[in-house]
Amino acid sequence: MKYVDEFRRHDLAQTLSAAIHAEVDPHRQYNLMEFCGGHTHAIFRYGVQDLMPENVEFVHGPGCPVCVLPIGRIDNAIQLALDKNVILCTYGDMLRVPASKRRSLLKVKAEGADVRMVYSTLDALKIATDNPQREVVFFAIGFETTTPPTAVAIKQAQTEGLNNFSVFCNHVLTPAAIQNILESPQVREMGSVSIDGFFGPSHVSSIIGSQPYEFFAEEFQKPVVIAGFEPLDVMQSALMLIRQLNEGRHEVENEYTRVVSRQGNLKAQALVADVMELRRSFEWRGLGLVPYSGLQIKNSYAEFDAEKRFAVPAVQASDVKGCECPRILRGVRKPTDCKLFGTVCTPENPMGSCMVSSEGACAAYWSYGRFRQPEVKPEPEIDFEIELEAVKAELDSVV
Repeated sequence: MKYVDEFRRHDLAQTLSAAIHAEVDPHRQYNLMEFCGGHTHAIFRYGVQDLMPENVEFVHGPGCPVCVLPIGRIDNAIQLALDKNVILCTYGDMLRVPASKRRSLLKVKAEGADVRMVYSTLDALKIATDNPQREVVFFAIGFETTTPPTAVAIKQAQTEGLNNFSVFCNHVLTPAAIQNILESPQVREMGSVSIDGFFGPSHVSSIIGSQPYEFFAEEFQKPVVIAGFEPLDVMQSALMLIRQLNEGRHEVENEYTRVVSRQGNLKAQALVADVMELRRSFEWRGLGLVPYSGLQIKNSYAEFDAEKRFAVPAVQASDVKGCECPRILRGVRKPTDCKLFGTVCTPENPMGSCMVSSEGACAAYWSYGRFRQPEVKPEPEIDFEIELEAVKAELDSVV
């Protein structure tokens, strides 16, 4: 498949592995956080960690919108479905996330609540059109990638006069979370590993561009490389981060040039800015309250805001006792550090959101079985004369 198979070539992976081994300083540790869950799954699916030197460690971050949503917001959605007799629409991953008392949207659906899985906001709009006598609420989640479709749905509902449609908005922002990970006293007190650099998220950056990370990289002096989702993308980006660290640089570089630009998608940004605005703070699972990290619907579209229409209250709730998902999201723990992982917590019986979501770190560990055997790193075919420019030129030539 064009633009996919080319970025999974074994020979280029070996070449990149050799280049990385040649570049690393054996006397230092490199802790590189992949913010996006898509990167975590690529690393495990293709065995990228096995091609890294021993002193290059991938740290899993909170890059899963389902995982970072606090239990209280899921409790809110459940109450909307049960008490307000609405048709609640949301994406598939949200249905199985455990809320308080081990309830989930899937379980309350089995109890009679009208909860429906949709593939897009357009599906939710159609349900509202087909059921004019019922209130339809779209449970909107996600980072900057899924925010524009929600804004489109709200504007379309206004145009069509769908007064029975509203949105329970839970969209969150990536740069604020990265900043919180580095500066939060709570994170430092929990013993978070030192993070040397970041893989910038791919799909998010296609919307917001690479520019928003520039202040963050300069302020915290941490390099950021926007990375694609294929294994060669991740390896190329790791090499770029390692080179920055070795040279004492802290810049934003864009490996994913075939999709991401510095400015991003200006049309999508303008659409979101028209419909939504920043919240003063929003709770993230694992990070707590993060200032200016979430979006809410503007007053000019208040009639489509489910929080205002149904007076949705703020709810505080705790995670399942023993579940390490909050610490995993901060990069403090790995899934295998959790006593519940693989015992009482499995994909069929998830205790926390990290095992439910297709992008969760626990789901990645489980799906690819990386925890079942000790890691044995093969010796790479090292050619110490190789130059990064030659590797990048070959990668760029397939685009």
